[in-house]
Amino acid sequence: MKPRQAFFDCLHRSPPALFEAALWIAAEHDRDVDVPALLKDFKALQQRVSHDLPMLPVSELGQPLLRRLNDLGFAQDDFTPLRPRAALLDKVLARKRGQPLALGLIALELARGLEIPMVGVNFPGHFLLKVPGADHLLDPCGGRRLYPNDCRELLQRQYGANMSLKAEHLVNAEPMQMLQRLSRNLRQLHLANDDYIAALIDAERVLELGNASAADYLARASLYQRLDCPNAERFDLEHALMLSDDPIQRIRLTERLGHLPPNSVVH
Repeated sequence: MKPRQAFFDCLHRSPPALFEAALWIAAEHDRDVDVPALLKDFKALQQRVSHDLPMLPVSELGQPLLRRLNDLGFAQDDFTPLRPRAALLDKVLARKRGQPLALGLIALELARGLEIPMVGVNFPGHFLLKVPGADHLLDPCGGRRLYPNDCRELLQRQYGANMSLKAEHLVNAEPMQMLQRLSRNLRQLHLANDDYIAALIDAERVLELGNASAADYLARASLYQRLDCPNAERFDLEHALMLSDDPIQRIRLTERLGHLPPNSVVH
């Protein structure tokens, strides 16, 4: 089974195998990634984390779990500029450095195995975690508690003072949403590192996961433009045009389509 097929097979399980699916994403980019071996090694990490957790009700173990991970060396990757290894889960497990989402996926899998209630939150710009029923969120990069004012400060630090905290920023993330976010992160990281083929692999996965936006089609169109594939670029620009609600963007997309050569048909 190819990595992309194995990835979707994980999503079709009940419940979806989120962590394994993320490992298959890494396997798409590196044929040497041994997913079964990584899953086996992960059990050892789970035992190490479990051994030093305090004797508390499982509903109170979310923050101690994240702090234990931090004690073991897991932290946010602050290398500049960021490399794809910050989002590829096999590399994050090996280096103990990664983006908040990658660290969050590791924490969620540990929590699942230890029966600690924990969910992901697709907070803009910085993935967060939450224990259901708690009055705060948790930063996967160390376990810091974030109350509403902290979330507001985090949001405005990343997007400016005019960005308002909304209820939609704090809702639970479904497995497919987290994997789509991971795919978008990798698409951007590969593009920033001039690996257009790898970025295209991620861009295709974003679209296959469904509910793609105009920005997602536009991102793949730009990759096709760099790879000199005008027919494929046209296809994605047309889809972006159909999905866009921005009048200015629609004008620019129409102009860009007008500059492409006529669609050629291969017999």
